[in-house]
Amino acid sequence: MCTRDIADSQLERWYSNCKKNKIINSTDDAGILLVNKDTSLTAGKYGPIPLTDHNLLQQLSHFHRERIPERVVHAKGAGAFGYFEVTHDITHLTVSKVFESIGKKTPIAVRFSQVAGNLGAADTVRDPRGFALKFYSEEGIWDIVGNNTPIFFMREPILFPMFIHTQKRNPVTNLRNWDMFWDFITLRPESIHQTMFLFSDRGIPDGHRHQHGFGSHTFSLIGENRKLTWCKFVYRTDQGIKNLDPNQADILAGQDPDYALRDLYNAIEEGKTTGNYPSWTFYIQTMTPEQARVQNFNPFDLTKVWPHNEFPLQPVGRFVLNQNPSNYFAEVEQLAFSPNNLTPGIGASPDRMLQARLFAYPDAHMYRLGANFQQLPVNRTITKVANFQRDGRDALLNQHGAPNYHPNSFGGPDVYPEAEKWTPPPEAVSGAIDYYDLGDDDNYTQPRVFWNRVLDDGGRERLVDNLASKICLANDNIKKRAVEVFSQVDQSLGSRLQEKLLARTVVHL
Repeated sequence: MCTRDIADSQLERWYSNCKKNKIINSTDDAGILLVNKDTSLTAGKYGPIPLTDHNLLQQLSHFHRERIPERVVHAKGAGAFGYFEVTHDITHLTVSKVFESIGKKTPIAVRFSQVAGNLGAADTVRDPRGFALKFYSEEGIWDIVGNNTPIFFMREPILFPMFIHTQKRNPVTNLRNWDMFWDFITLRPESIHQTMFLFSDRGIPDGHRHQHGFGSHTFSLIGENRKLTWCKFVYRTDQGIKNLDPNQADILAGQDPDYALRDLYNAIEEGKTTGNYPSWTFYIQTMTPEQARVQNFNPFDLTKVWPHNEFPLQPVGRFVLNQNPSNYFAEVEQLAFSPNNLTPGIGASPDRMLQARLFAYPDAHMYRLGANFQQLPVNRTITKVANFQRDGRDALLNQHGAPNYHPNSFGGPDVYPEAEKWTPPPEAVSGAIDYYDLGDDDNYTQPRVFWNRVLDDGGRERLVDNLASKICLANDNIKKRAVEVFSQVDQSLGSRLQEKLLARTVVHL
């Protein structure tokens, strides 16, 4: 059976939207008309190609450079554009103009992704999903770089590259190695909470539209007179949560590895007819600095959630995705999010992982896209840029003759006198500078709540099955340690996992 959907007919729709009688003249990169697009210049019919065939050289040299380095994580993804609309007033918490009035709309870009796989990875693998938002506000670019989970595998950023190495290919065999993955997980038990989430039913979302999103980190909202409130950002899918059965996911990985990308594209195109576009409701959780000081957990620990019964979700707005990219490479592959893009009224927190990401993301973009990655159209602010940075690759907006140094006597940009009103208040810090390992900061209480209160009987059974299906591929010592670690969450979890592992026979080839 052969089927075609909206995505398959993109070229036909492009053709039908063009003026049928218009001849599109072929040019080179400089806009110069080409004489021939089908052959190279040769000295005689069967002779050699002369160096003067500049069109051939241009075609080949551009082709050699068509692929920029892929993202070291979150390489495979899908993106779309739309708007964020405020539905509830939070102006008592923040001076951000994004939230300044009910009904206010701000253009946004959103990118969904898988964490570990490369550009050719299947969309239906068991892997956390990146869920990043870019707000094109009149105060500059605001980026929220989050996931489809409220937590992560670690709270210490120096371990992040180590963990990602366990997700990538073994440097000798070039194959996925489950010894590497489970070795790390069982040696750093703060990762258990996220691991249980990943191997639960929600570990394989049914496309990008049917998953929640989270800023994950703790951020801050800055109100009038520099009043600070700690904050979590949460966005819940209006389409409802849907997940794939592992067997169905495996089949789709072979039949349609771009399943989620295709589903998002088609849903947006269909929305142009039905008016029913993918959308999410945007919430915040808030915690005062006074509340933060008396919690029995670290509110800035990325492996922990803020309990909803104590810090309920507060609706703020809604975002809608109603426009597919007009060119995937230009608008999605070059789309770059930076957690340090924090506009007035939005701030960071002492979250260790967030502190490191404030540096890591723009540094990664500078390597991948160049020092001027924020001058690329999809990353460009709608506000005027006035700084002292010049030159470098892709310096599209080099600010003409403005001075490129400070201080200066020639009208270069100066500090906005009102800026102090929306900066975070002074923060008192104390203690000796030293190495403080937070690896033992209560790694089991919240995973125990997830096991006993969040999952039902069927969810617990499927979680154990999913864990056993991959832990069984590790060596015996790691399997034993895995049982010991999961037993710390709940003895019944460890016992059931042990039974499942004993029932699975691993064939050594």
